[in-house]
Amino acid sequence: MDVTTTFAIVALITGFAAFLYWAFSYHGAWLIPTLKKWLFTTDHQRIGLMYIGIGILFFFIGGIYAILIRTDLGVVQGLGMDPQTTLGITPDVYSTLFTMHGVLMIFMFIMPTLAGFGNYLVPSMIGSREMALPRINAIAFWLLPPAGVILILSNAYAGWTGYVPLSIETFGPNPYGVDLWILGLHILTISSMLGAVNFLVTIVKHRAPGVHYWNMPLFVWATLINSVLLIFALPSLSIGLTMVLSDRNFGTHILAATNGTPLGGALLYQNIFWFFAHPEVYIMVLPAFGIVSTIIPKLARKDIFGYGAMAIALGAFAVLSFAVWEHHMFVTGIATNVRFVFMLATMAIAVPSAVKTFNWVATLWGGRIWMAIPMWFCVAFITGFVIGGLSGLLLASIPIDYLYHGTYFVVAHFHYILLGGTLMAIFAGIYFYFPILTHRWYNQKLGQIHFLLTYVGVNVLLFPMFILGAEGMPRRVYTYLWTGNFQALNFLSSLGAYIFGIGQLVFLFNMVYSYYAGEPVSTSDPWGEELPSTMTGPAPTPLPSRAPLPVPIPTAAPVAPAAEAP
Repeated sequence: MDVTTTFAIVALITGFAAFLYWAFSYHGAWLIPTLKKWLFTTDHQRIGLMYIGIGILFFFIGGIYAILIRTDLGVVQGLGMDPQTTLGITPDVYSTLFTMHGVLMIFMFIMPTLAGFGNYLVPSMIGSREMALPRINAIAFWLLPPAGVILILSNAYAGWTGYVPLSIETFGPNPYGVDLWILGLHILTISSMLGAVNFLVTIVKHRAPGVHYWNMPLFVWATLINSVLLIFALPSLSIGLTMVLSDRNFGTHILAATNGTPLGGALLYQNIFWFFAHPEVYIMVLPAFGIVSTIIPKLARKDIFGYGAMAIALGAFAVLSFAVWEHHMFVTGIATNVRFVFMLATMAIAVPSAVKTFNWVATLWGGRIWMAIPMWFCVAFITGFVIGGLSGLLLASIPIDYLYHGTYFVVAHFHYILLGGTLMAIFAGIYFYFPILTHRWYNQKLGQIHFLLTYVGVNVLLFPMFILGAEGMPRRVYTYLWTGNFQALNFLSSLGAYIFGIGQLVFLFNMVYSYYAGEPVSTSDPWGEELPSTMTGPAPTPLPSRAPLPVPIPTAAPVAPAAEAP
């Protein structure tokens, strides 16, 4: 252990001890009851808020890894410097950076945050007092913090996919990194399975009288289908990780061949992993669909357009998501007829995506739209999801995938779905429910600045990656050839990352400041028809009444001439 590490550990322990002394000496009468109220709670709303809180924490931690990656690729190399001598980023360090960035963002930010919205909203939306299994709900949450710590300490180096043979090999400076990484993911898998079973039982068995499947809110539909996806997909991940763990520690050679050419094992692992990981993409998107489908009708003052079609589209996602995993393996040499079937299935999944996009736009059409911050993020979600979806449709084509599979085009596609889509929906949900939860308005100007920095930053960050991929820049590399405009585009992309990062600092300040000093909410429904004058955006005005139709003037019925007397 070097001097720097020793000093860091001593400083951490000293700071923690000083915090405990300050907390219990001066605030013990308030702190202890508050800690008991939150640490031992089984209340679904508090657990939901803790899910969202830990998700936001790891959003910033995972963002630090991303900023380091973009600093290497865009700033250091974009300005012609050497990343190893400037930042100390070697190939091994870079592998750790992008492994930890991907794992933390997916498993410790997106999934917990969306689970938090589910915990907070689902019981009240179906008229239930609590989740079906409150203690299991608390256990599922408290598995997250240790799993997150284990993942960070692992410093794994095998990529977020953990492909073999790299994940089976032992890296000298970090021989147990992948083992810790697998342990953390196993804990997270148990947490997600417990949460999925809890949601499923709650929605199926704990609906209030009068709440049926065809009048449930779409967010409840999304959570229900999301839970089914988790229950069927997560075992595949556990199986693959257990095989890797067994090969690493017990010499089983399930995935690693004894002759030193583990091609069959590599393909077996890819099949097992992507059978989980592609449904995982929709696990990270379906609750976002539900959030957007809740906010848009409320702020457009209209019922959702095509409720039945929207619910059926969610179910179509669930079915088709298990039929497309091989499109991640088009370049591995699998049979052409197999690739053709998966190409068609991948293109078919664009149909429910188009249905949902059309229905959101149709809901907005003709509505009395309140362009508050949540609506801004909903519109941003639609645009980001459309760009990500259309680029995915290109990658579904086998010839195009052959060209773009190993390039930054795929990175841009995937991040447009999650950053331009899911993240925008999460921010829309936070801004929408903040005044309901805290009874205070967020600061409008700061909210607008956050949206603009986020939206501009995401597009400046990701769109150059499409061009880089089309020009042939490979992904998963810590350096690249100085050819064409690679440096300029990477510098532009990194500039977008910095703009995006600054926007998230504005968001964090806005939430903390508004919680204590925000303008009080004066109505029981902050998003009702009576709009506060301080809110930005045109207040919805009543629809113009039609001119009354002219009332016909009654006229005397014609009198038939009297018959002449004979």
